Amino acid sequence: MLQPLPTPNVRDAVCEMLPRLRRLARALTGHVHDADDLVQVAVERALARAPQWQPDRPVQAWLYGILRNAWIDEQRARKRQQPFHAPEEAGEDVGVSSIDHYVEQLSMAAAMARLPDEQRLAVSLVLVEGLSYAEAAAVMEVPVGTLTSRLARGRQALQAILAEDTGASR
Repeated sequence: MLQPLPTPNVRDAVCEMLPRLRRLARALTGHVHDADDLVQVAVERALARAPQWQPDRPVQAWLYGILRNAWIDEQRARKRQQPFHAPEEAGEDVGVSSIDHYVEQLSMAAAMARLPDEQRLAVSLVLVEGLSYAEAAAVMEVPVGTLTSRLARGRQALQAILAEDTGASR
């Protein structure tokens, strides 16, 4: 399905604002290539949403808002996809068969299974899947405060269960 072309005012404004959008994007990202990618996302969004622009509102503010929101989206995505860098000493036993790793995984799975459903879901969505509190609350269809309390109780319960299983509480 073909979408209507953006109004000439928006297209012209995007073209005129490119240097300023790039400057702001560079300030936000601190990296030229990331800034260019961010500007591209913002321009695509602006052109796709051109009918949403209100002519009585300054187009610059509208474009800056789109760029800022694209940056926020990017930051959230990066937080969920943080690369894991293991310390050098973690590679000392590479190739050595160890049952300890599997025991830890089974202990965590067993501890998670012992949590009440609401707490297990909260812990899984936020700590395992990396959803924000708001996203997890929406999935669970509860207020953010309810999610926060379930998550806190779930963390405490997991710590207690794991400490009990390993004998750390003795």
